Amino acid sequence: MKKTLNVKGMHCKSCEVIIGDELKELGVKSKVNHTTGVVEVDFDEKKVSLDKIKQVIKKEGYTIA
Repeated sequence: MKKTLNVKGMHCKSCEVIIGDELKELGVKSKVNHTTGVVEVDFDEKKVSLDKIKQVIKKEGYTIA
């Protein structure tokens, strides 16, 4: 499943790497853009839920709009 999330609090490339690495550990493919505040995720719903993806992003200190 593909979803687009609006994420607030990303300020630099490092933010992109942090979120991308955390999502990769869940088995989620992602494209993270700190400039636009958009995180595009592609994941298997049978392995991970959208709620879990959001929790991981929030755990790192970002806000889902």
